[in-house]
Parts: sequence; structure tokens; C-alpha cells
Amino acid sequence: MVDICVKICGLSTEPTLDAALDAGADLVGFVHFPKSPRHVTLEQGRGLAQRVRGRAQRVVLLVDPDDALLAAAIEALDPDLIQLHGQETPQRVAEIRAGTGRPVMKAIGIAAVADLRTLPAYAVVADRLLLDAKPPPGADLPGGNGRRFDWDILNGAELPAGTMLSGGLDSGNVGTALARTGLVAVDVSSGVEIRPGEKDPDRIAAFVAAARRRA
Repeated sequence: MVDICVKICGLSTEPTLDAALDAGADLVGFVHFPKSPRHVTLEQGRGLAQRVRGRAQRVVLLVDPDDALLAAAIEALDPDLIQLHGQETPQRVAEIRAGTGRPVMKAIGIAAVADLRTLPAYAVVADRLLLDAKPPPGADLPGGNGRRFDWDILNGAELPAGTMLSGGLDSGNVGTALARTGLVAVDVSSGVEIRPGEKDPDRIAAFVAAARRRA
């Protein structure tokens, strides 16, 4: 049996957070990015993060944060992991990891084999990599667009342990995604929503169950 690590991202209400925890999600993510329909204020995030009560790892998603925002996010949410979903360079990732003393997950947009060339530089400075579909040109959001990339791009790629797959996943395709990529960690946001930003408890439960069935 392989333990599949499941992250539910973009949680913004107590009922949907509880649904993720009750379903057995390993990580729960809170987005602090005003352009996102999943955005939570730091005070909202504080309350949600406290509700987790050690039942899962708490992740705060930030986009190109400055040091002041990092400090404020850590004070409010006390995250177990900082997810960087912007254009942060490997040097900046290393600075954030050292400066905050928190593990860091770096999201990398993937659309072609060439996009994998950046992975080694990030792998040595981040605690975990998240491979997400590269957003379309002009998109407001760096992720959470409901798009998937061609998983066959990963064939033969040397990926660090714990690499997480994201982008266009849902309960209907997560098993296939895990089988085709060989990865054992997945992240979902839009794939468990009724509409952008509105999570559905039943879809959350179905996604976690489908991922676990792949184990």
C-alpha cells in the first residue's frame, strides 16, 4: 500500500474546512491573494487555521510575498508550510525558507517538457515542489484555473520525493493521474467546487476517497 498525500486548497469557510478534515485530507490550504475568488483575509485565515487543531497540516498560499506579508501571514495562521505560487526565484525561495524558519512548497507552472528544466534549481531550496498547469496568457490567477497539463510530459523525469501534482484534477481523473505520473501527492482546488471559490463538501469527500483508492 502506498500512502497518497492529499491537499485541499482554497478553503474559505468552516463547513468546507470541516469537510476536508473529516474526509482525511493531509494538508489544507488557505489562499491569501486578493485577485483569487478563494482569497481569505489574514483574520479569516486565523480563525480557520485554529479550527484545524492539529488534524492536518496548515498551508498558506502567497504570491510573490514581501517580508512584511510573510511575517503577518505567519503571525495570523501559524502555517506548517508556506506555498509560494508566484514568480519567486530559487534565491527568493531560499531566503523565505531561511528567514521564516518554515518549510516551503514552490509551485511550478508546467505546459511543456522545457518547463521541467527549472525543477532542479528549486528542488534544492524548497521542501516540496508542486507541479501545476501553467496559466493561460493574461490570466489573473497563477493557479486554480481548472486546467490540467499533459501528464505524459513527466515521463522519465527525475522528480524529488514528495512532488505534488495539481491542475484540473477531480474525483473522476485523480486515480488516472496518479497512475500515469507515478506521483503520490495531489492537490485540488477548482475540482471540488460548484463555482469558483465555492467548495462542495460532497466533492471534497469524493476526491479524497478517489485518491485513497489509488493507494
